[in-house]
Amino acid sequence: MQRMSDQPTRWTRATVYPDMWTDPDDDPRNNEDSPEGELATLQDFLANYRITLRMKCEGLDAEQLARRSVPPSTMSLLGLLRHLAETERDWRNWISDGDPLPKLYGKRDADFDGAVAEQAVVDAAYRDLEREQAATDAALAAHPDLSERVGKDGISVRELLVHRIEEYARHCGHADLLRECIDGRVGQ
Repeated sequence: MQRMSDQPTRWTRATVYPDMWTDPDDDPRNNEDSPEGELATLQDFLANYRITLRMKCEGLDAEQLARRSVPPSTMSLLGLLRHLAETERDWRNWISDGDPLPKLYGKRDADFDGAVAEQAVVDAAYRDLEREQAATDAALAAHPDLSERVGKDGISVRELLVHRIEEYARHCGHADLLRECIDGRVGQ
């Protein structure tokens, strides 16, 4: 556990705005063209939060990614990557009328509990997240009508997309604080 005197100094790579993660010209989320239509807008917001999460994790080693926030919390950046992979898989259960997909990591909270400081676990988490995001994106692409109701519970595609954005946005806030605790890096 870090003592107050062990806190990292706040810093940023940005030179234009010192409270930003990166300079606007270097930000991969900046898009000159505003998306057209509701579906494109929702997809753009989701893509930007996904990029933000990866940015918050970049440049860290396995130990840093697995570092827990504050006891008794099990939250870590690696745990967030694993949790979001698990969540993406679960969203496909909402779309489907079939049997639910099995959990990726096992019992409840295994996504966070199993986030240990091993490079193989880190590599697997990134692969799992990418695979599960692509699979959920593909499943939703079959339902371009945002008002369509899908799955056993009849959830609207719009609600599912907004819920995905909310989940990533909330966890990007966690990631921002976790990253600052690890090495002091701050920003948008």
